[in-house]
Amino acid sequence: MNAPASPASAAPRPTPAWRSQLGTYLGLLAVLAGMVALFSTLSEYFWSAETFITIANEIPALAVMAVGMTFVLIIAGIDLSVGSVMALSAATSAAAIVQWKWSVPAAALLALATGLICGTVTGAVSVAWRLPTFIVSLGMLEAVRGGAYVVTDSRTQYVGDAISWLAAPLLGGISVAFLIALLLVVAAQLVLTRTVFGRSVVGIGTNEEAMRLAGVDPRPVRIIVFAMTGLLAGLAGLMQSARLEAADPNAGTGMELQVIAAVVIGGTSLMGGRGSVVNTAFGVLIIAVLEAGLAQVGASEPSKRIITGVVIVAAVIVDTLRQRRAAAA
Repeated sequence: MNAPASPASAAPRPTPAWRSQLGTYLGLLAVLAGMVALFSTLSEYFWSAETFITIANEIPALAVMAVGMTFVLIIAGIDLSVGSVMALSAATSAAAIVQWKWSVPAAALLALATGLICGTVTGAVSVAWRLPTFIVSLGMLEAVRGGAYVVTDSRTQYVGDAISWLAAPLLGGISVAFLIALLLVVAAQLVLTRTVFGRSVVGIGTNEEAMRLAGVDPRPVRIIVFAMTGLLAGLAGLMQSARLEAADPNAGTGMELQVIAAVVIGGTSLMGGRGSVVNTAFGVLIIAVLEAGLAQVGASEPSKRIITGVVIVAAVIVDTLRQRRAAAA
């Protein structure tokens, strides 16, 4: 007579992490492939090397900011100021080149420092006074946008080809900025999954009190995450200026919503504790392909906004259902 199964053997086995991640990758890849197939059917011009090169060269600024936002959302925070920080960083570098006659390397460092300072202030204020990051970053959004207007005197600053090397085509027309963004995605994914800092980020987002009891102070980790996000927004400002050959104080308005959307579409939880930089990169591509495809089929601006919003909500619903099934398996 067979012995009854023990409770341990009868309990459901959790889905391996690698299998869950593989399922996410394949799901996002399937969505991306489906969108490409759909728009290739609707527009005879979509399936072309020119279209894909254009998409690749337009996404670096969005991609690098989405990398930082992934870490922010994993620690259960949010940063609404990234679009404004991008604009201010671009404005300071352009003013340094055009008005103050600085060298290009010095102006680039100024842009990065501007983003770093803005991100550090956001993180430090929210940590020091235990304020919601939503409120702090919302205030930073307004203050930094005002700073961009002050620096540029509310006028577009034309930098010409001073930093055009960032947007210069290399392999098959792909820009330097795209390659930098790709390297950052790989590096950030390794940091998130292979380092003590990355594990601390996930742990804080999952259970901050448990991390504190384990001897990990979450405050410096939070500040570093926001500082890194600001630094990447500064880099995005340089990339945007290089592509447009100008710094517009209105640049990046509403871009923070695109950044958050890309990260959420990639499956990063708004509640913290779960996320992947590689998945975020897929989210960036999905948004970019969606916008390019809708533009080519002649969709109006209101229609594009409605469709993009529906796609974002659908992506969150699908990811939530997938996670519930994985937890129940």
